[in-house]
Amino acid sequence: MTSPALSDVLTREHREIDAAIETFIEKLDRGSLQPELLTGALEALRRHIYAEEIFLFPPIREAGVVMPVFVMLREHGELWRTMDALADLLAEGSDSARLTETCAQLLDQLHQHNSKEEPVIYPNADTGLPPHTSAELTRFLESGRTPDGWVCQQAGA
Repeated sequence: MTSPALSDVLTREHREIDAAIETFIEKLDRGSLQPELLTGALEALRRHIYAEEIFLFPPIREAGVVMPVFVMLREHGELWRTMDALADLLAEGSDSARLTETCAQLLDQLHQHNSKEEPVIYPNADTGLPPHTSAELTRFLESGRTPDGWVCQQAGA
């Protein structure tokens, strides 16, 4: 049995992260604050961004896909700052309206980002990676962890 294409695995992660944030909002709207749903989604998104910035983007940028990678990195920084804001809101015990509003902002950013990344960047995951990089990315997606303290390249920009 063959493994699924990397583009399929990465796209599935997008859907799972979106669904977890949507579930958090739905429960919050019904009066149930379940911070572990949101913290799990944020952790998954940070891990996903790590996988892209460490394994996927460098070789495809070297192969000439420069501007799309630049845009993805910039948007990762925006996503990261929104995730930090959500983590702060959870830590502060902010009201559900602020949490919902910021989650909606993150979902909108993700929609805009993913709608470009999936058709432009992800085909390169299947065809443009050296075999060893493809194997490393596959292993990471199966069981890897983001190193403690790692932040995306544009987090502070």
